[in-house]
Amino acid sequence: MRQELMSLPKTLAEDVARNLVMVAKLLDDEPERAYQYSRVALRLASRVAAVREAAGFASYAVGKYAEALAEFRAARRMTGNSELWPVMADCERGMGRPERALAMAGEPEVQKLDRAGQVEMRMVAAGARRDMGQADAAVVTLQSPELASNSIQPWTARLRYAYADALLVVGREDEAREWFAKALEADQSGSTDASDRLAELDGVEFVDALDPEEAADGDARQPVEEPEAEESKVAELLSGEDMVEPEAEAEPGADEPGAESEPEADDAEADDAEADGAQGIEPVAEATSEGQAAAPDEDSDGR
Repeated sequence: MRQELMSLPKTLAEDVARNLVMVAKLLDDEPERAYQYSRVALRLASRVAAVREAAGFASYAVGKYAEALAEFRAARRMTGNSELWPVMADCERGMGRPERALAMAGEPEVQKLDRAGQVEMRMVAAGARRDMGQADAAVVTLQSPELASNSIQPWTARLRYAYADALLVVGREDEAREWFAKALEADQSGSTDASDRLAELDGVEFVDALDPEEAADGDARQPVEEPEAEESKVAELLSGEDMVEPEAEAEPGADEPGAESEPEADDAEADDAEADGAQGIEPVAEATSEGQAAAPDEDSDGR
């Protein structure tokens, strides 16, 4: 990405980089804000592959699957690699086209993926099977050497979790519990809710440590100040010499890089994207900055 940004004028490159940093920072916890920053970066540098990819992930995070697919396709055309193939297939699922996602799982591009990418593609294919009502086939799809391996990889917890969930759908509860436990064992980063699923299967219910009735009783037992004493305390505070005027609060987001350039949603552009997405062809709307940005490549990759 650094090399791509170096091809831009210095000031423009800095603006784009700041917006991309905010996308990465906010994507997990505040996807809507990350999406807005991604649109700014897209308008500034639509012909930078890293920008198109970031815009794709931001759109994916907020459920704008047609937009995401278009951005991923553009990034793939620019770079020529297939690492985005699984998430592109998952966008097809998100758009209600699981049969297309399943077809992508059988394309030659899958063989070009590394091991992690192939595992991801397997999980997407299993999800597509479930979308199509083929729950037993989803279980079979997930059975692989990677699932049977005892080594812990970045994708191990998610693969085991997906398998456990698929088993549960077909009524194999005991096996599902075993695999949720294995997923929890591998989930060092907390990327799944395997512990909650285990507790649910074991019939464990979590309750508040403090019972509401006990809390009410406790409040009733608290001493209550006499009104006179409370008024006296207020008068004492009002007569104090150390009172100061409250400082004006800074406007939210004033110090955030790139915040001043957050875009407003373009209704017409959104309507066009939704209409084109329904047809399976999602052109990316032009996003330009005066004298600085070029229009994005609108062509589909033919899929």
